[in-house]
Amino acid sequence: MVKVWFNHWFSAAYNIMSMIKEDNPDFRIVGSNENRVSVLSAVCDEWYQEPALKGNDYADFCLDFCREHEISVFMPRREMLAVSRRKADFEAAGVKVMADDYGILEILNYKDRAYQELARRGVSTIPEYRIVTTPSGFAEAYRELSGKFREVCIKFVHDEGGKSYRLIDNTRRGYAALFRKQNTRMTYDAVFEALSEREEFSPLMVMPNLSGDEVSVDCLNTSRGLIMLPRIKDSSRIERLSFREDILEKTREVYRAVKLECPCNIQFKYLDDKPYFLEVNTRMSGGVQMACLAGKVNIPSIAVNKLLGIDREWEICRDERYVTHVELPVLL
Repeated sequence: MVKVWFNHWFSAAYNIMSMIKEDNPDFRIVGSNENRVSVLSAVCDEWYQEPALKGNDYADFCLDFCREHEISVFMPRREMLAVSRRKADFEAAGVKVMADDYGILEILNYKDRAYQELARRGVSTIPEYRIVTTPSGFAEAYRELSGKFREVCIKFVHDEGGKSYRLIDNTRRGYAALFRKQNTRMTYDAVFEALSEREEFSPLMVMPNLSGDEVSVDCLNTSRGLIMLPRIKDSSRIERLSFREDILEKTREVYRAVKLECPCNIQFKYLDDKPYFLEVNTRMSGGVQMACLAGKVNIPSIAVNKLLGIDREWEICRDERYVTHVELPVLL
């Protein structure tokens, strides 16, 4: 029996689990979370609560969990770096881990290192940026970049889901500001004041705000070729699967630079009709199910079978299609 374990994933993994079960009805899905109650428990065949551990201690827990519950495939999200560092230990225990090698994950999970290394390896679409750790460093970086670009934004180097992204918007004051969504906008003065609460802070990236289309490409490298499903995102919940050749070529460029074998999500954003690389998320995205539905290809299932040594056939529907999602009640 094949048992696939998801550890402490975000709630959108409900769809990833469902897609694996739909295509592989004999597989058992095992889930765990620090929280006893989670929507993921509704789709799992087995459900467990995790201890509050970090780093190598958590990797030890995961290894013991895999042995105890006879896990075949481990799909980590929480503490993925710590798990990938110990991948050989899991493989020695007969467990396939859906994570690329630690060396490349460590680089890609830190934006400054990712930009430096990918530029060195020939990725041509790295935007101009500055890395700062002090209020004065931020002030200098903002002064330089605001002289070159219409808009400037910031985000911390180690971030997930763009939580720290802020657009520096000095028109945020006054009556007109009441009609604009403000949660990701801050004035320069407000940012400087916030950063000035620390003499030194975690590395912060200052860069031009790429104001054009955002494209999220769900990817998986297979023996039959590279699956690429580019979703164009906007402020609505409706996304568009569109196979723009410039995005496909820039995605191939990233893959030529880094040999990723597990599912990932590569993000680009346009400025003046040119796509710029934003980041690689070294896991399946929260919207992979929408891309797969529109493209008629099941990335989660193909990826699990690939780890198990099974080569699944696939063919992408390349029609441009709109896709969205709705919230449904789930009884726990």
